[in-house]
Amino acid sequence: MQTRTLGPRGPEVSAVGLGCMGMAAFYGQASDEAQATAVIHRALELGVTFFDTAEMYGPHTNEIQIGRALSDRRERAFVATKFGIGWNADRTGLVIDGSPANVRRAIDGSLTRLGMDHVDLYYLHRVDPNVPIEETVGAMAELVTAGKVRFLGLSEAAPETLRRAHAVHPITALQTEYSLWSRDPEDELFGVCDELGIGFVPYSPLGRGFLSGDIRSIDDLAPDDFRRSNPRFLGENFQKNMDLVEAVKAIAADRGVTAAQLALAWVLAQGPHLVPIPGTRRVATLEDNAAAADLALTAEDLARIEAVFPRGAAAGHRYAPAGMAALNR
Repeated sequence: MQTRTLGPRGPEVSAVGLGCMGMAAFYGQASDEAQATAVIHRALELGVTFFDTAEMYGPHTNEIQIGRALSDRRERAFVATKFGIGWNADRTGLVIDGSPANVRRAIDGSLTRLGMDHVDLYYLHRVDPNVPIEETVGAMAELVTAGKVRFLGLSEAAPETLRRAHAVHPITALQTEYSLWSRDPEDELFGVCDELGIGFVPYSPLGRGFLSGDIRSIDDLAPDDFRRSNPRFLGENFQKNMDLVEAVKAIAADRGVTAAQLALAWVLAQGPHLVPIPGTRRVATLEDNAAAADLALTAEDLARIEAVFPRGAAAGHRYAPAGMAALNR
């Protein structure tokens, strides 16, 4: 597995990480402990070192899964977790809390569940519009001083918010959705990250699995899979997006690789400090995704992909309205 740095002076991690959310939340029945552990251990064998989780995944259970799987091999892993977003009491909506008090509460809970004395990268999961980012990041910086956190990150933050946060304490990574069908970060965020020396961590680099081509119908998803309410998976959008994926699959076949590998290699080709974190709960999928780190796309490959899947071609928003409202703050 090749490695990359999160920003030109940031920590070194595997070029492809592992998003662990789906093991515990949102995509139907959660993985049992043996299944989750098998994926995490195989990831380490393949050279994957970067593991991503969050307080709200489960909630809480994904951190426990990761902590147990890494309990005897912590030194081999770079562990990122997130705080600041959760469900309301009846689980009908999201609550965002970037208050300094929540910063301090959340890290102690995460460390307990992970069974670790520190996390390598600590993200604010969503920006709280009611708390100045300077206050949130100031409290997060205290965790670095205390030795509970090594590096700080933000998720789905607007360019100006990122600048203000970085002025308080260096931000090591920005995590935002980015893939062939979600390319908004190209407008300003990539430029700001390059300017400030911040690494970029694309989540859902395979479009929540859609870009792999393995999802052929909405009926392939479990009844409680949140993608059933995602606009890009609904109605006419599904078929329009499937047509795009079929075109990508044809290019992948010409290269002798899978559509997922081609889509991940495309993300990696967009800059040296991008580290995608595709998620899976299956060892075979993990192995397929990890192999993308060794796939070098030519200028001709990139031009062909752009021709069949140009920016803005995806049909539908990437979240339902409530989710969209929490982005780019």
